[in-house]
Amino acid sequence: MGWTWLDWALAIVGLGLITMLSRSFFMIPQQELPLPHWLRRGLKYAPLAALSAVLAPEIVMSQGSLIATWQDARLPAILCAACYYFWRRGILGTISVGMAVYLPLHILLGW
Repeated sequence: MGWTWLDWALAIVGLGLITMLSRSFFMIPQQELPLPHWLRRGLKYAPLAALSAVLAPEIVMSQGSLIATWQDARLPAILCAACYYFWRRGILGTISVGMAVYLPLHILLGW
């Protein structure tokens, strides 16, 4: 049994309404909602935790298993980018250094 155009339309409208409601939820109250101190302190680390959760598997895994060789361009790129960050504390430079190490190793050497 396939979906009719009405089923598709209802699904799209429903998902649109859910998205609109969830994204505008912070604008509904007239005043700022009080948050407990422990929650406010914990929310400071949420972006870092999310970024780490996305990047860590990408750095140490390939094709669903741990990297088994040192000849992977990601490892020296991460090492150089981390060293640059601790030296200069700049995000743009960190990304630039990481990519400057990664791209030649990956494209030219095939790591």
